[in-house]
Amino acid sequence: MSCSETIKEDCSHINPKAVGYMLLNLSSSISIVLVNKWLFREEHYKFPTFLTMLHFSFTFLGLQVCAWCGIFEPKKLDLWRVARLSSAFCGFVVLTNISLQLNSVGFYQVMKVLTTPVIAVIEYFIYSKALTQPLMASLTIVCLGVGISSATDVELNLAGTIVALSGVLVTSFYQIWVGTEQRDLQANPLQLLYYQAPISAAMLVPAVFVLDDFKGLSQFVYSEKTVGLILASCSVALFVNLSTFLVIGATSPISYNVLGHFKLSLVVVGGFLLFDTPIDMRNVGGMLFVFAGVIWYTHLKLQAQSAQKAAEAERVGLLHSASSRDADEEP
Repeated sequence: MSCSETIKEDCSHINPKAVGYMLLNLSSSISIVLVNKWLFREEHYKFPTFLTMLHFSFTFLGLQVCAWCGIFEPKKLDLWRVARLSSAFCGFVVLTNISLQLNSVGFYQVMKVLTTPVIAVIEYFIYSKALTQPLMASLTIVCLGVGISSATDVELNLAGTIVALSGVLVTSFYQIWVGTEQRDLQANPLQLLYYQAPISAAMLVPAVFVLDDFKGLSQFVYSEKTVGLILASCSVALFVNLSTFLVIGATSPISYNVLGHFKLSLVVVGGFLLFDTPIDMRNVGGMLFVFAGVIWYTHLKLQAQSAQKAAEAERVGLLHSASSRDADEEP
């Protein structure tokens, strides 16, 4: 089969909704990086935990407006299950911030790459989901590419390594639970996020006192520009949070991770093109690995979806044929 025929076949199996969710996540994630970078650097508003708390508070308010407008109907959910999900998210935020304080940026990025294989291991041993060898190979190429491009200033220390590994484990469970809780609770992404957002915001309140400079926060003088950027950041965060749930619900935690690696690659490329970032051949080589791995992974997933649909169609056809024979044999 030629390359063009392969591309046409893959395109015919693409789920338009999943693609739309990914594009929303891609655009909103890159936007929030740019807005927050402006907020932190230009306005010196360096309170990331408090800002995350505002993000989830705003997300809840946005979803409440959506519910009032009839876009979705809130559903009563098991609070303990949602609290577990919220705890994992807060653990991810806290450990990520501490990891950034204890580790170099390069080591922090390399450890984030471990989330992908850790999710695969957890899903295999706990949820009995095994990956095929080609899928594992494509993921290895993606992770290797991110590792090559990020490992420019890797520095090791025991405390930082323990915190980083804990963050990888908590993040992996959070991303898995975002998908499993939607299925187990029979809730759509908006219904689940409607509960998780306010609980996560409340749980982050103590972390603000520990991780952020609370004295600086309480004395910070807000200008109109600062308030505008905070509102912009919160508005974009609504779409980031929502699209995260939508992507994982429509695909899988591993696919969401692959999307995340692709976003990181685009940010690096954007730095070369837009901000005159010095070109490092290690970065370029790593990005080529990432793009190749993402393309291969996408092709393999689309092939698997096509085979699954064909098997389901064959099963339905066999059931229909059996029903027809039984009807013909009746006197």
